[in-house]
This record gives sequence, structure tokens and C-alpha cells, in this order.
Amino acid sequence: MRPYVIVFGNEKGGTGKSTVALHVTVCLLYEGMKVGTIDIDARQGTLTRYLEQRQHNASLPMPIHKAVFKSENDNRVQAQQEEKNKFEEAMQQLSDRDFIIIDTPGNDTYLSQLAHSYADTLITPLNESFVDMDVLVRVTGGDMRTMRPSVYAEMVWNQRKNRAIRRQKPIDWIVIRNRITTLYNKNRKDIGVVLEALSKRIGFRLGTGFCERVIFKELFVSGMTLLDLERANVQLSLSHVAARQELRDLINFMHLPGM
Repeated sequence: MRPYVIVFGNEKGGTGKSTVALHVTVCLLYEGMKVGTIDIDARQGTLTRYLEQRQHNASLPMPIHKAVFKSENDNRVQAQQEEKNKFEEAMQQLSDRDFIIIDTPGNDTYLSQLAHSYADTLITPLNESFVDMDVLVRVTGGDMRTMRPSVYAEMVWNQRKNRAIRRQKPIDWIVIRNRITTLYNKNRKDIGVVLEALSKRIGFRLGTGFCERVIFKELFVSGMTLLDLERANVQLSLSHVAARQELRDLINFMHLPGM
């Protein structure tokens, strides 16, 4: 038995990867799971800073956290070997966990590719815009019938092939529509239609993440999540309750072992 690895990946920033990663982490902790987290976006360090803030409240459950930094070696081969060693060391140190959550940077790096190759489940948060959807597919000349996979989608496909060569289970790739606006518009409908078509063509499951809410920005300062509010004696609003239901729906959609 080895830890089940959940990777949050997207080669575009600002999609809410770290926020969703921390909420999934805390949800698993409250379910009694042993959880480790790895931040390979350590220079940006959003997940790391989030957990540092969280440490100030001793009543909140914490994962075992590791930050892996990009090598500063100018030799590419040596740098990649150094990063591989650091990453594998972090994975080994968390080998007694039930789950390992990995937060990746919003760009293409060797560390990110390495992390994707370990994913049992890959979560790709996506904002509802055709600009953000470019991370999955390239549209030629505005004709939605002329599409080809993006560089990121091809990278995920290559990591799937690598896992098949190692005779490991395929990556369960889940794309979630995240930071959703509550207002309905034609652009949102069009994106939904395209993503449904892409899910069959590229091979991912299409789910739903969180709506755009101010509460997520406010929680970052304290290191708390929606699941911690009652413990902190915060009176829940209807928005809080709705957001917690969105998290539960996402966890159920992921079909995680033991959940």
C-alpha cells in the first residue's frame, strides 16, 4: 500500500489551485485521514504560506508539509537530478500518509511534470473563460470545430503513458470549473458546451469547484478553511453553508479511496 496522490495542476495562475488543495486537505484531515502536503510552487509558496498561518491556531488539524524548491544549478541535467532527488525524498518522508496533496506552479517546470507522473487523481481548476480554456485546447481561427490539445494537455497525456509503461493505474484527470460567477451569461453556456465535448475528446471528467466568494480571500489571512469556522465560533452565513456543500460535492465527485 502507498499513499494516494492528488495533484493540483494547471499551467495558468489564478485558478484557485492552492485554495482548493487546502480545502481538500483539511476535509481529509477531519475525516480522520493522515495527510501530507508538498508545495513544489515553493517560490510562490501560496500553500506553504497558508499552512504557516494555520499553525498559529493549535486547535486546527495540520498535515505534514514539505516545500520543494527549484534547483539553482545552471546545468540542466544536474538541476533536474537535484530536483528529482528532493521530490522523491519528500515523497519518501510522507510514505506513511493515507493521502499526499501536491500543489504545482502555474507554469511548465520539470518538477511539475515529475509531480504529474505520480498523480492518482489530477485536479485542474479552470476559470470560466476561453482565455483560461486555452490551457486545455488550442482553437484555430475562431472555429470551435478546429481544435487541438494544448501543450499542457499533451503533457498530461505523456504522463499517462509513462504510468502505463510502469503498469500503474491511469491518472483520473478531473477538470473543475472554479471561481464560478453566479450570473448566467452566454459565454458561460458556450464554455460549458465546449468543455463537455473536450472531456470526451481529451479524456477528463468535468466537475465543479467553488463559486467566486470573498470569504476565501478572508480565510487566507487566518489559515482557516470553511470547515474550521464552527470550531473558531464563527456564525455561518448562507454563503458559508453553500460553499461547504460545494466542497462536499467535489469530494464525492473525486471518488477517493476510503471516503
